[in-house]
Amino acid sequence: MSTNQPNILLVYTGGTIGMIKHPETGALKSFDFKNLLKNIPELKLLDCNIDAVSFEEPIDSSNMNVTYWVQIAEIIEDNYDAFDGFVVLHGSDTMSYSASALSFMFENLAKPIIFTGSQLPIGDLRTDAKENLITSIQMASLQKRGVPVIREVGLYFEYKLYRGNRTTKINAEHFEAFESMNYPHLAESGVHLKVSYEDLFKPNVRRKLVVHKQFETDILLVKLFPGISESVLTPLFNLTHIKGIVLETYGAGNTSTASWFIALLKETIKRGVPIVNITQCAGGSVNMGQYETSTQLKSIGVISGNDITTEAALAKMMFMLGEKVSLKTFKTIFETPLRGEMS
Repeated sequence: MSTNQPNILLVYTGGTIGMIKHPETGALKSFDFKNLLKNIPELKLLDCNIDAVSFEEPIDSSNMNVTYWVQIAEIIEDNYDAFDGFVVLHGSDTMSYSASALSFMFENLAKPIIFTGSQLPIGDLRTDAKENLITSIQMASLQKRGVPVIREVGLYFEYKLYRGNRTTKINAEHFEAFESMNYPHLAESGVHLKVSYEDLFKPNVRRKLVVHKQFETDILLVKLFPGISESVLTPLFNLTHIKGIVLETYGAGNTSTASWFIALLKETIKRGVPIVNITQCAGGSVNMGQYETSTQLKSIGVISGNDITTEAALAKMMFMLGEKVSLKTFKTIFETPLRGEMS
């Protein structure tokens, strides 16, 4: 490969971006990844060298799990020195989860890993796949004095590049499928590519890349709602193999103050199961103690998720538990931004 132009590796995992419609049934089926390149001849016009690797069996992103996260990470790890940037083609439904997970897996990342996909198949006349893929490659190719401009896990969709672990899929039908409610987008594609340099993650590039591959999946995500019952929650919280709980609460981190509920949280934390408080709201932050309804949570040791997304909170908990972070330091580390995932 040329050393004068950036070398970019495309990693195809599956998803709508690589799908074509069956001529008779209309059902979407995955096709050979090489055909994706044939469908976008414009890729030859880009100022970079592009290579591609595909999952042996591309998956629907609804089937994404830790095993596939490790597979994506190992493909990038094995090719890290040979390429200047990576573009991961992924189904949009779980893309924010995967982008969040990869951000924690790659410590001291000094190159771009850009996730992208599409709402319509690549062969569709009105597809958004071409623009998303072409611009993602351009974003991954951006360099200043031979150094990648983006040195984090990003997510590009419909003219905007976001920090991956700050995103949430907000719409299943619009091309603008993703949003980052609590952090500005990193770059925007218009007539020119505009990069918000002040918002980019600044890793410690003097340190060697470390790839973490251990995740703990025995965790719970519980969304509170008015009328949630003790008889339902207690058996869940008392499951002996549960290692952590993410609690989606109201507004700025408020919950019921019912004595049974607070006691349940307290006993669970005493058993050594960390509980993280995140807001159900699309935007905004948890601020325990701002209202009386969250003061008790703070006093019993519930962890503040601040303005972290649900996707990033789950990925961070799975990562930290997988890394065997001690209970003594779990709260402090979780409440500390590791990859720019919270303010």
